[in-house]
Amino acid sequence: CLSFCCELFVVVVCCFCCFCLLVMVKDIEKAKRMGYASLLLFVIFVGLMSISVVPAGNVGVVDCFGWVSEDYRDPGIQFVAPWCSLIPFTVQTQIIAMSEDVPSKEGMNIHLEAAALFHLDKASSVTMYKEVGRQYIDVVVIPQFRSVLRSVTSGHEAKDLYSAAARLSMTSSLKNELRDLLYDRGLRVESTPLKSLTFPKTLQEAIQEKLRAEQESQKMEFVLQKESREAERKSIEATGIQKFQDIVRQGIDEKLLRWKGIETTEKLAASQNSKVIIIGGGSNGLPLIYNPADDEVQPVQKT
Repeated sequence: CLSFCCELFVVVVCCFCCFCLLVMVKDIEKAKRMGYASLLLFVIFVGLMSISVVPAGNVGVVDCFGWVSEDYRDPGIQFVAPWCSLIPFTVQTQIIAMSEDVPSKEGMNIHLEAAALFHLDKASSVTMYKEVGRQYIDVVVIPQFRSVLRSVTSGHEAKDLYSAAARLSMTSSLKNELRDLLYDRGLRVESTPLKSLTFPKTLQEAIQEKLRAEQESQKMEFVLQKESREAERKSIEATGIQKFQDIVRQGIDEKLLRWKGIETTEKLAASQNSKVIIIGGGSNGLPLIYNPADDEVQPVQKT
């Protein structure tokens, strides 16, 4: 409005100067030509004052001395009455970061750094201008985001937030609650990433000790399972050996041993070496080999 008043003042001054020149000029034709030229300049000046540009990624809201148009203007060149203002509203993705000491479920303070990505719905730009204004981030978004942060963390115990699953759950809850609060205002929440969680030193040490104990327990459980499987393997192996020995023991009898003795005798008889073969007496006698070089008799081993 201030710029419009300045422009209007310039127009009035120019018109006054033209009027003074017309009064001073005695030639009627010349005065008419000057009047037409002044009128043309005035029209051109007003036309230039009516041109406004809405930047890319923005929409424009038309405000005419307190009267606000219900229709927003798209990016590009827009023609607006000189006495109206075109207020730009960004609809691009914006981000706010928050660094807060928030309480956990048991009342322990946790230093939390989080962010929220959001954008303004272009269809809600006029309503946002009427009800909140251009400072809607400071008035609406930041207070609601801070409130939701405290609400979400107070529903989780500090030790639970040390795990990735709990952080993912908290991020999801944070996004859903903030989205529900800002939706009616025409703000669309895209994501709420958690940057960092800083726990008190005593809690960190306790959690680390607990994790070490859990790892030792899991390691011992693994060792016990390994030993149990090894014992089971050895038991199965021993059972197999026992069964094999039983089968072999049942398959060897006197007839088989006698037959093996006969086969050995035949092989010795076919050998080119000099030898003396003594057949054992009785039904259970086995052949003996007499080696003159060693001068001792060696029994043929059972096979």
